[in-house]
Amino acid sequence: MTTKIDETTDKLRRLRLINMADHLAEGLEKEKENNHGFLWLMDYLIETENESRWIRAIENRHRNSRLIDKFLPSDFDFKFHLSRQKNRSILLRLLECDFIEEHKDIIFIGHPGTGKTRLAKTIAHQACLKNKRVLFTTAIDMINHLIAAKADHSLLKKLKYYQSPSLLLCDELGFLSLDEQSSSLFFQVLSARHGVVSTIVTTNLPFSRWGEIFQSTVIAQAIADRLVHNSEIILLEGPSYRQKSK
Repeated sequence: MTTKIDETTDKLRRLRLINMADHLAEGLEKEKENNHGFLWLMDYLIETENESRWIRAIENRHRNSRLIDKFLPSDFDFKFHLSRQKNRSILLRLLECDFIEEHKDIIFIGHPGTGKTRLAKTIAHQACLKNKRVLFTTAIDMINHLIAAKADHSLLKKLKYYQSPSLLLCDELGFLSLDEQSSSLFFQVLSARHGVVSTIVTTNLPFSRWGEIFQSTVIAQAIADRLVHNSEIILLEGPSYRQKSK
């Protein structure tokens, strides 16, 4: 026999208030035991629904970010090298993700294995936990996707894909040099994002060698100028952390 609770639960499910439906019977039992009243019950059910939706939203943010890893601040070894220790207070501040609200950028510069990508991904994951729209890509993957989009006449759509996230993490800039077309596409992404949304870039080359990355020195200077302005520049030095256990 269908009860009134069953009917209400079914209505909640049809309204896609799944968590409220799942906790209705439990909430009614608690209200009855403690005589909390109707408003308490409504607040209890709304809070459970809100919490469930927030968790799902965070899961979706991470899934869509293409991060894969869920690095935590506690996982990073700040003691490994002096440069990590010197930058500790700055890095802990950046992990709060206030720079996203301020539309600032972050540039990690250092040799392979110094922790650039790990730190960048940790910050990006923290942004996901704050329900920010995040996108991870390597510089080469982004350029290849943009070139392919230009060929099939969907460049504007693909540019928007990279230009719109609240935080774009562009990894491994400088791993391969970019020709004039690639440099121009990279500039279009960075130029549109500058001062509007935040970008994290990791690179193994200092600014003085960015002429080796971009075929056009004019574009190299323009990109560097935009990234340096209103950004945090983190220099990571020392040996590769990957050699620590060897």
